[in-house]
Amino acid sequence: MRHLLTTLCRRSLLTAAVFFEMLIATAAFGRSPLPTSKEEALRAYQHTMALARPIVTYAAHRRGNIELAVANNGTFGTYGSAVTEPYTGQIIQSCIYPKNSDLVFLWVGAFWIGAVVGRDTLVSTGTEDFYENQEFWPEVQPFGDFTFSSIDLNSKYYSPNAYSEQDVYAEYTDTVTTSSLVANDQVDQRPHKPLGIKVYQRSMAWSYAYADDFLLFDYKIENIGRSRLKDVYMGVWVDGDVWHTTRNGPSGWNDDVVGFLHTYPAPEGCGFVDTVNIAYHADNDGDPVGPAWDYRSTRGVVGTKVVRTPADTPKYSFNWWIINYSDPARDFGPRRRETPGDPFRDMGSRLGTPLGDRNKYYLLRHQEFDYDLYETALDHSLEGWLPPPPEGIDYAKGWDTRYLLSFGPFTIEPGQKLPISFAWVGGTNFHAHPSDFEDLFDPMNPHVFYSSLNFADLATNARWASWVYDNPGVDTDGDGYFGKARICQFDSLLIRIDTIVSGPDTTLDSIYQVVPGDSLWYEGDGKPDFRGAGPPPAPRMRIMPSDSRLVVRWNGYYSETTPDIFTRYVDFEGYRVYLALDDRLSSFSMVRSFDREDYRRFSWRTLPTGELGWALDEVPFTLDSLRLMTGDSAFMPLQYTQSRPFVSNDTLYFFEPQDYNSSDLTDTVAGIHKIYPDATRPDADPASWLPEELTWEHGEPLPKYYEYEIALNDLLPSVPYYVSVTALDFGSPQAGLEALETSPTNNMIVEYPQTSADTVEALSLEAYVYPNPYRIDGGYEAGGYENRDHTMAVERARLLHFANLPRVCTISIFSLDGDLIRKLDHNYPQGGPGAMHETWDLVTRNTQSVVSGIYYFVIESQDRSQVGKFVIIK
Repeated sequence: MRHLLTTLCRRSLLTAAVFFEMLIATAAFGRSPLPTSKEEALRAYQHTMALARPIVTYAAHRRGNIELAVANNGTFGTYGSAVTEPYTGQIIQSCIYPKNSDLVFLWVGAFWIGAVVGRDTLVSTGTEDFYENQEFWPEVQPFGDFTFSSIDLNSKYYSPNAYSEQDVYAEYTDTVTTSSLVANDQVDQRPHKPLGIKVYQRSMAWSYAYADDFLLFDYKIENIGRSRLKDVYMGVWVDGDVWHTTRNGPSGWNDDVVGFLHTYPAPEGCGFVDTVNIAYHADNDGDPVGPAWDYRSTRGVVGTKVVRTPADTPKYSFNWWIINYSDPARDFGPRRRETPGDPFRDMGSRLGTPLGDRNKYYLLRHQEFDYDLYETALDHSLEGWLPPPPEGIDYAKGWDTRYLLSFGPFTIEPGQKLPISFAWVGGTNFHAHPSDFEDLFDPMNPHVFYSSLNFADLATNARWASWVYDNPGVDTDGDGYFGKARICQFDSLLIRIDTIVSGPDTTLDSIYQVVPGDSLWYEGDGKPDFRGAGPPPAPRMRIMPSDSRLVVRWNGYYSETTPDIFTRYVDFEGYRVYLALDDRLSSFSMVRSFDREDYRRFSWRTLPTGELGWALDEVPFTLDSLRLMTGDSAFMPLQYTQSRPFVSNDTLYFFEPQDYNSSDLTDTVAGIHKIYPDATRPDADPASWLPEELTWEHGEPLPKYYEYEIALNDLLPSVPYYVSVTALDFGSPQAGLEALETSPTNNMIVEYPQTSADTVEALSLEAYVYPNPYRIDGGYEAGGYENRDHTMAVERARLLHFANLPRVCTISIFSLDGDLIRKLDHNYPQGGPGAMHETWDLVTRNTQSVVSGIYYFVIESQDRSQVGKFVIIK
């Protein structure tokens, strides 16, 4: 029986073991007997599968500077909608970049795969242009959900097997053929024919400064069928609309551009050029407002870069097209003319959009790199392309466009798994000046405007994505190969010009020194690493509020003792305390800093460019270590500068402080200080820790030695503050990395500087309302008290605040006539941030805007009831 079920279930989303247990459970409750024949088992299986429907869910990547929604069905993005993430209850958009900016850079993206199976040409897609062909599905509930893991010791998903700070893992197959779930082929008018593959998908995100502008996707494609998959091509399809959330509509969708960036100058110089190979999309002009940028301006760019394929030298293609749903004749995508070796494929009524499996497969396998959308009005006939469309001038200015980045061919035998990896990469300041498009863009001469676009950040982030996937100069598998390096070689270097006076003539005698070449690693060994140098883990933190004051307390045991995952040594440098009025990274301001006293030592030597200069390739030195090295107990490193260097063994050195060298922990009034200054450093083995050495303030036993605190005073009690404590390291000079710091948005806590709920309950303090009266002309939004990110409609952004609340209570709001206007459930049984505070958006229980008048409220808790009044003036 189990063998029979295994055979049946190989083609489905339901495992044989799960199906067998379902049948046993059904029989146990008298609903049906266990099947005794192949026919009965097949009928029971079909009935069970008809009742069991897979459920598509979304998970949000928020760790880095790109917020991206991923689904468990081969897609990423939410089709332009705001959806609720079931794991957190938070609203997520398709793709926000930069984080918390409300700038959307994606409608939806999807994984495509096509192959020849026997005599059939088949393609399976996560979704496509008509958004109805969704051919990947997860297993039925309770299976098929995402799983999570993280390298962050502070994360509840921490796992030593994680790759990044936020690993999101899903599995799905293309084997579902239920007509209500999978649409028919639009050309052949036949049901979906699966390839018989299972996809294991892991997406990864980091918050490090050099790695927070990309995510990595890693797939393993398994052939779970019985047939060989020949001439396999894979692709990433992207419908990359760009808009601000307040402009979600045709005006935000229909003015976007796509293109492909092949190369970009390497930052090292020496004439080196990086191979970037990234497909990108952006808004056509960045959405300036008049002559300037504002918070709604979409200045960035986002793209797709393939970093791993199953073969070393696959064929790549980049295609884009514009779909017209109502008029197929206006459908367009660049197409090459027919040649003797490459006949033109007629895809039916549409020139660019591939309908049906065969046309999709043609586009996947046809090796072609389309010109960029900006060039659509130009005639590329001499280069082998079809003439531009009649609408070419309009299209070149920006349109609703899709692209497909594809590669292959491969072969997948039954039971075999093939890996692929790609990066989703962002870049800032793509549009440099607000007036560039209006002033410079000419559809018949687009290159003037094109030259004004700034690809630097996109190219840099694409490079780092490749390097995090496969670390340059690292022999991952121990076979002696470290990757590829560039040699920056100069024959000689002019180091001095002497003037020699000889009789009436003056002779210039040039002195040269031969400079050896220096190796610059730019490519890894071809084996994935999925790691990079990172800052120490952020500390465990909590906030203790009181009137106009927030006391921030944290424990830095993990921050100060965890080795860097890349360099393998403990590189903790210090802490920084940040404060903000909203959750955007740009809003955080540093209010205090503490770091160890240490110094960077620069040496005068030959640089990779071949020139002589100051170089930093050592970790910082403590003052004691420098005095020991120099043999001078009074050595003061900052006395030695570039103009007055220190000389040792014929080498010149100068010194700079690493960070601020703010190492005083004794200021208990305004500075960072230790809670337990007399505590001694604990033993490295936690098993030897004594109870008196530990504190439980952060939910687990941690050494008192690492417990710190700072009081933030004179805060406005009427507004919430975002508070964060970050940890920083001293960088990795060998890898060319500056000091790294955890993102303030990773562990931020939002809290009101008001009397805590515990104090309210202990002292039976009276609740109050503010502002009272609430005035429609009060200027609350302009003052930053409401709608700080400007994303909500005015009538939905109003806030009336209730303060001095117990942890658990019910707030009922009534009119003077006794009509119930709204009921609010305030439920913080464990206390914590916001436990003393609640807000009302001035919307009634009937979803209407409240009118002017006098209202009264009743606050009911376990211990008592309170009654009060407030006024609304509109």
